[in-house]
Amino acid sequence: MILRNCGREAIIALMLVAGSGTASGAEEANKPCVEDAMIVFDSSGSMAGSLAEGIGATIRRIDEVRKALAQVLPNAAHFRRIGLITYGPGPHEQCNVDLKLRPQPNAAKPIMEIVETLNPAGKTPLAQAVEKAAEVLDFRTKPGTVIVLTDGEETCGGAPCDLGKMLAAEGAQLTVHVIGFRMTAFWTGGQSAVDVRCLAEATGGQYIQTNNQEELVEAFQKTLGCPMMSRLAPSVALRFGPTQTRRVGRLPR
Repeated sequence: MILRNCGREAIIALMLVAGSGTASGAEEANKPCVEDAMIVFDSSGSMAGSLAEGIGATIRRIDEVRKALAQVLPNAAHFRRIGLITYGPGPHEQCNVDLKLRPQPNAAKPIMEIVETLNPAGKTPLAQAVEKAAEVLDFRTKPGTVIVLTDGEETCGGAPCDLGKMLAAEGAQLTVHVIGFRMTAFWTGGQSAVDVRCLAEATGGQYIQTNNQEELVEAFQKTLGCPMMSRLAPSVALRFGPTQTRRVGRLPR
């Protein structure tokens, strides 16, 4: 009996050690992303149109993007600080870039409030906006992530591909992801997708082509969300600090 109990205790001890290693590995894999993120939001004139109807469409491109972002941002904002830069609206025929919000915790509400008020207009200073986002993130000394949403080509003389190479060479691990929305050749010109793809890939980021709201949601999840988000059930609670408790549902028994 004593030998049998000893054997049982040894097995239990081994299981605890193995379980501890597994749990430690799982915790390492599930660490939330800690780098700040900036959304660079295209609100230039072309965002007032749709693929089918062109400028003045009933359902505008910007409306589809707003709905997709609203589905993803509240969850993503629980895991990282997020800020916002827009480009397009402003003085007529100018290359307008506007820093709306520096990265902050729980930024979903203020970002969506800003996005909901945007009235598409103006040109597309895409490279200038991305460079501004990189500067806000202090990209030379800290890692960070930029998520660019665009439906058109650079129209203010910037060079997105060259910018990507510069950010990679001078930065401390800045990643730029680009979500292209309905960037068809007849709408933007064939070179535009090549330029923004180069911008993303030069920094180790993704270029994701989307054509509808569902694809936009998936693209925002892949680029704005943290790796752990896709592995956690929506109802699971996480505690990141003494004052940051996330709402949880019921865990499986």
